[in-house]
Parts: sequence; structure tokens; C-alpha cells
Amino acid sequence: MSAFGLFALRLALAIVCVAHGAHKLFGVWGGPGVGPGGLDNTAAYLAGLGLPASFVLAVLAGVVQLAGGLMIGAGVFARWAALALVGYVLVGLWSAHLEWGLFLNWTNDAGRGHGIEYSIVLLGAFVCIGLCGPGDWSVDGHRASSAESRAAARARVMNKF
Repeated sequence: MSAFGLFALRLALAIVCVAHGAHKLFGVWGGPGVGPGGLDNTAAYLAGLGLPASFVLAVLAGVVQLAGGLMIGAGVFARWAALALVGYVLVGLWSAHLEWGLFLNWTNDAGRGHGIEYSIVLLGAFVCIGLCGPGDWSVDGHRASSAESRAAARARVMNKF
């Protein structure tokens, strides 16, 4: 059952990360409540937060989310992707969310940003993938089980001699 649980977690994270990365890079799914998206708008948002080299950071943020989401979804180098996404979330916490407290802005108050509760959930999920790995139902899991079976076969052969 743990293989299915890690698969479900990876799938949910992949959907969220790919959607956000595509929005930052290409403006996909832009509209009311989400904003226009795209690199120029993401860079302008980051510049408004006071971050330097905002266009470079916008590209980096979009690529980390899009590629990291795809990698976690497939379970390819998922621990490294989770580590990169932990870094992304920590920068977001520090630069944008920490000042607003714990809760998201559910009332859509124009003068208030979102708090850290969503980021805490993402951090917990990325740390789980980073520590536990992507599970058996992944490319990494398949590679690990293949390597273990090859090592066991070598050990059996070596014991016969």
C-alpha cells in the first residue's frame, strides 16, 4: 500500500508543480484569480518583492517547478527534484508569505497576501519524497529493484564458487 500512497502523493505534487511552472513560463491557465502569468509578469511580481535579477529568477522558478513536477511525477531523480522544490518553497516563504502569518487569504482581501499554510504542506510533501524516495511505482523504484535483483543474482553466483 505504501507504493500506492507515494504514487498518489507524487501525482498530486506533479499536477500542482507542472501547472504552476507552465503558468510562470508560458502564461498557461491565466485568468481571473490567477493573473496573466508568463515570464514578464512573473518577473514583474518578483521585482515587486524586491528580489534581484527578477527575469532570471522567473525563468529559474518556472523551470524548477515544471521540470521538478515532471520528474517527481515520473519518479525520475525524484529526490533531487524534491530538494530543488524545497529550495523554491523556502525562497517563497522568506520573500512573499512569511509576513502574512499562517493562513491563506481566503477572503481575497486586496491588501493582504497569502500566509504560509500551503507552503508548509508542500514542504512536508517534498521532504517526504526526498526522504522516502518516489516508491516502487516509479522509474527510480524500478531501477532500484532491478539493481537489487542483479546484486542478489551476483551474490548467488559468487556463493557457488
